[in-house]
Amino acid sequence: MSRTLQLAEQLISRPSVTPDDAGCQQILGERLAQLGFTLETIESGPADFRVTNLWAVRRPSAGQSAKPTRTLVFAGHTDVVPTGPVEQWTSHPFTPTHRDGKLYGRGACDMKTSVAAFVVSIEEFLQAEPDPQLTLALLLTSDEEGPGVDGTVIVCNALAARGEVVDYCIVGEPTAVERCGDMIKNGRRGTMSGKLTVKGVQGHIAYPHLAKNPVHSVAPALAELVALNTAGGWDAGNAYFQPTSWQISNFHSGTGASNVIPGSAVIDFNFRFSTESTPESLQQRVHAVLDAHQVEYTLAWTIGGLPFLTTPGELVTAVQGAIREETGIETELSTSGGTSDARFIAKICKQVVELGPVNASIHKIDEHIDVAEIETLKNIYVRTLKQLNAALAA
Repeated sequence: MSRTLQLAEQLISRPSVTPDDAGCQQILGERLAQLGFTLETIESGPADFRVTNLWAVRRPSAGQSAKPTRTLVFAGHTDVVPTGPVEQWTSHPFTPTHRDGKLYGRGACDMKTSVAAFVVSIEEFLQAEPDPQLTLALLLTSDEEGPGVDGTVIVCNALAARGEVVDYCIVGEPTAVERCGDMIKNGRRGTMSGKLTVKGVQGHIAYPHLAKNPVHSVAPALAELVALNTAGGWDAGNAYFQPTSWQISNFHSGTGASNVIPGSAVIDFNFRFSTESTPESLQQRVHAVLDAHQVEYTLAWTIGGLPFLTTPGELVTAVQGAIREETGIETELSTSGGTSDARFIAKICKQVVELGPVNASIHKIDEHIDVAEIETLKNIYVRTLKQLNAALAA
């Protein structure tokens, strides 16, 4: 059994459902401490939702620190989503199990294998380069799958406050489609939600002149907002991003009776937006449509994350080269999918990419990963470290 697989199984066996780290970070920290890393645990959140974060860093020796240096951070999470009905799993979700060349268990893909590969890749890199010019760091949280307010964002704020410079970051999110390395994320769309409350007047459905139906009032405005999704009405996107999309997620109105006009309607919606738009521009557009249709409303906004983009440069080049050398694949750069903690890291680091295993089974019953790809992922991380360090030494 490879060291990466062994460590991945050790982590999967810990039932670390958000926000419980279940001792994963202690296991990882002990191995990093043996490599000369300084460990800092940052806890955050209320007593009934206590989040554990780990910041581990290893700086160059005095002789190397006098030369040009860069900091590379591996970032990830030790928490996992709930298992769902345990009886529907073929094997217990927290008992690492092998079947048909695959490793099964909650977190096998998202993202305990990536975290294991982080640590083993650092071990192998330092064995080959005992005194590198790179500063190496690991940022782990137990609040990525939850609200995300006491996890990576807390660590990033602390690093920014103390003036810590982060040059490169690799986030271990599962990004591959069919084979490890076939896709990496070099950016993500922003996310912004709105809760729209439309005011009406409740009344008997037989006497509509004595009431005001909020569903009728808002319907033309909603139709116009939906139409903006076509033909790039919000924005046309760009070479890296799809056009911005607006989607209704929930619509609540009525008393449940068939003869009562509702007194209000509540609509939840969400934007996934590109770098061609800003929260302010999208908010102004929505308000303008509602106002033009004379809708009586209140609207509360929540910005979940801003879009970010890492254009091809030192990190993307190193990752692409490492994937090519290890697999022969010319990786695809993508900004598709949902959000990740990279949105917080991008605020303190200009070059951020996400690189991890195939994402087909994440969050599902019988989550799994191909065992053969575990070493592939670790080797890609090792090659990336070597390329970035060699570029500094050149």
